[in-house]
Amino acid sequence: MLVAWSRFVRAVDPDLLTGYNIVNFDLPFLLNRAEKLKAAAFPYLGRMVGGRTKMRSVQMASSAFGRFESKAFTIDGRVMMDMLQVMRRDYKLRSFSLNSVSAQFIGDQKEDVHYSIITQLQEGDMYTRRRVAVYCLKDAILPQRLMDKLLSLTNYMEMARVTGLPLGWLLSRGHMIKVVSLLHRKAAATQLYIPDVPRSSAQDGGGAADGPQYDGATVITPKKGFYTDPIATLDFASLYPSIMMANNLCYSTLVQPKDASLLRPEDYLVTPSGDRFVRPSLKKGVLSVILEELLAARKAAKRELAAATDPFLRAVLDGRQVALKVSANSVYGFTGAAVGKLPCMEISASTTAFGREMIELTRAEVEKLYPGASVIYGDTDSVMIKFGEGMSLSDAMERGREAAERISALFPKPVKLEFEKCYFPYLLISKKRYAGQLWTRTDAADKMDTKGVESVRRDNCRLVANVIDSVLKILLEERDLSAAVAYVKHVIGELLQNRLDISLLVVSKQLTKAEGKYESNTAHSVLAEKMRKRDPGTAPSLGDRVPYVITRGVKAQPAYDRAEDPLYALEHNVAIDNGYYLENMLRKPLERIFEAMLSPASVAALFSGEHTRSIFVPTPTARSGGMMRFTKVALSCLGCKSAIQSGALCKFCAPREAEIYQRLLGRSVELEKAFASLWTECQRCMGSVCQEVLCSNVDCPIFYRRIKTQKDLGDASKKLERFAIDW
Repeated sequence: MLVAWSRFVRAVDPDLLTGYNIVNFDLPFLLNRAEKLKAAAFPYLGRMVGGRTKMRSVQMASSAFGRFESKAFTIDGRVMMDMLQVMRRDYKLRSFSLNSVSAQFIGDQKEDVHYSIITQLQEGDMYTRRRVAVYCLKDAILPQRLMDKLLSLTNYMEMARVTGLPLGWLLSRGHMIKVVSLLHRKAAATQLYIPDVPRSSAQDGGGAADGPQYDGATVITPKKGFYTDPIATLDFASLYPSIMMANNLCYSTLVQPKDASLLRPEDYLVTPSGDRFVRPSLKKGVLSVILEELLAARKAAKRELAAATDPFLRAVLDGRQVALKVSANSVYGFTGAAVGKLPCMEISASTTAFGREMIELTRAEVEKLYPGASVIYGDTDSVMIKFGEGMSLSDAMERGREAAERISALFPKPVKLEFEKCYFPYLLISKKRYAGQLWTRTDAADKMDTKGVESVRRDNCRLVANVIDSVLKILLEERDLSAAVAYVKHVIGELLQNRLDISLLVVSKQLTKAEGKYESNTAHSVLAEKMRKRDPGTAPSLGDRVPYVITRGVKAQPAYDRAEDPLYALEHNVAIDNGYYLENMLRKPLERIFEAMLSPASVAALFSGEHTRSIFVPTPTARSGGMMRFTKVALSCLGCKSAIQSGALCKFCAPREAEIYQRLLGRSVELEKAFASLWTECQRCMGSVCQEVLCSNVDCPIFYRRIKTQKDLGDASKKLERFAIDW
């Protein structure tokens, strides 16, 4: 079969191979399996006759993507485009599983059959084998649909054209290689040589902190608060590339201190950091030429994009202008990377020094030109201005455009300050944390824009993101403070009474190290070891994501020791530590938001009071461990909960048998309807209404709801059976 598949690939002769995690799982598995079975004709997947497909392990380290291990392949004439690599490079998501990504971008999923039961399904009947086939087909189709939907191939091909790099390199290497390629192309045309500078890479134990340091961008101290007046935002267009072009900052124009005496003072520029660069009238820098060409090409692409009508051409042009923008912005970072290919701290330090001067000059000019105006915050390349009390949105926009034009005249070209948007209203929480209703025109708001708040962060459970997002929408879109307070109190009450869907409380982390390799205890690694002791066959393995919830424990027991598998917690009624979620995940984000609008006493009242007095703790089963192993559960009356020997009701509740039975029957019917709805949704996803649902997709919110509803329905049925009614 392997050899036949290899022949099929050569016969179809594709330019590109795509899939999801094919680089680190599918292809290594196929090659290793072929070697084990001695299928010598298999590893010839390229276009070169006799060219053997080879695999090797590589370790990569990048400031943008971190340190990771991967596989590299020699497949002559074909490009490997692993959509998992694309998603991790281009998007910030809570989960990168194929089901989670597909649900978010294309609204489709696959039935996630766990690998431990695939052999069982294959050895079953025609229907079970069909499920395996559908699973495999979806595994192949969904990545291709993702690639088409997100225009990944188009965008990366345009980036390859702009930088002159092979398509595969853009997926397997960091950002620096793009600038290196651009430098080589331009240096060759100007008869300059690029030195091969040895660097201390991550593999050598080096890091950014080991190299020379320099001051970064200015962050103007924020004036925290909730602003109900429009806040105009002025942004520098391509600030760092513009600074480098305006001041001719380049390797080829840098004047060393010992050489300064050889030049006339008017021939070079002294930057705010004390470094010297010759003026463009004497010699134009290579970096300046590269940046000018990139930005000029981007302007041309945007003009063509505005005039284009064909959807495919628009997609190509949009991908090209994005590639040009990313390439231009990468140049500054390339010069400032201490462990990079060609670091030059004089360039990066001078660039940020000019940037700090410009931000401070902008603030001073705004407050000078517009009495009563105040710069409430500034960060790297933008300033946020409150022009005055009671100003209308249209007036704030007009004044913002005027200010941008007047202040831009103070800077050397091509540095340009632009008015882009207004925030109205605007919540400024702290440095790098804010949210606001974004307006670019006066007739309607564009969207709610957030930065640094928990609604966009991925290191918490879904409950935190959902609550913060809902609170911000109520405050910024509906502008109703009392409704936001009421919503928060309602959610806290539901949390403490254990009425929330457990999927909202699940945190998921990837198991990146083998057993015993973690330097300190972490919740997901401790839980993985606990699950191995219970059942090694179903325990998570290296590379798997480990979902967990925090359960109740003894006093002072660390949180990592209280992490539990959500399914195990559901099946054995293990009590969730709802107080932990309130105090350690929800409280601080909510306090940061509401302290700008409420008094300290009112903020504290969000987390105490009548809505927090009712707390539900489920009774754990004997299998959950602890003292419950030594207890015996006695029957209790379904009406008043008093202990009884048999039956359903005590003698005092017996007269109300019909009423109590009707109530329990109604609850059972509700659960049946809910379970049928969830079951039908899962059947629709797996593409069959005749087979049992086997999906184990823990990223799907329906998964835990279905398990919980199924368990509750079973408990409700057992209660009805105690009445011993013979129909």
